[in-house]
Amino acid sequence: MRYKAVLFDLDGTVMNTIEDLHDSVNASLSRFGMPEISLGDTMRFIGNGARRLIEQAVPAGTDGELLEQVLKYYVNYYQDHCMIKTAPYDGITELMRRLKDAGLRQVIISNKPNGATGEIADRYFKGLAEFAIGEKEGLRRKPWPDMVDAAVGRLGLTKEECVLVGDSEVDCITARNAGVDCISVLWGFRDKETLIGAGAAAFAGTPEELGDRILAAG
Repeated sequence: MRYKAVLFDLDGTVMNTIEDLHDSVNASLSRFGMPEISLGDTMRFIGNGARRLIEQAVPAGTDGELLEQVLKYYVNYYQDHCMIKTAPYDGITELMRRLKDAGLRQVIISNKPNGATGEIADRYFKGLAEFAIGEKEGLRRKPWPDMVDAAVGRLGLTKEECVLVGDSEVDCITARNAGVDCISVLWGFRDKETLIGAGAAAFAGTPEELGDRILAAG
């Protein structure tokens, strides 16, 4: 078995977070008298961190000071409402137990704010994921390689011993930038055509298939 660790993306990969994200975005927009966005828009906008999400959600032409107010409100609101409807995808907990039993180490890395990332990981994956890394000052979000580099360094492994698992084009590009292998899951927030367009070459349609692919790597 070649891999010694799996770096899991959070949103759309191990956790179905879309409804809490959507509700938090719309609560923030409503607070400042802005029109709400659709669930489909939220799904398209996520993946590049909280700032980019809010930049796309607010009306075109929103001035910078107001955007900062909306962003601050959103980050705080989501921190307090990030686990109302959020839950792991079916089969994910079983997958992570299977990988742990096989001796693989597991980490969560996400463009979600660091506080919410840690809270969700601790609640749902305690004893399975060793640690979680989210967006924070001094650590550039994906697709920059910083989070992968930080995770690999903290694990004390080589990049050849790690694989990044994600659901979006951002994860594909991150893996390429960081020099690690990538497996794209097909139950998340992007379709297969979008992933192929970003250079994805390895796919898993179910958590069981994902486990088989990871454990069979040699």
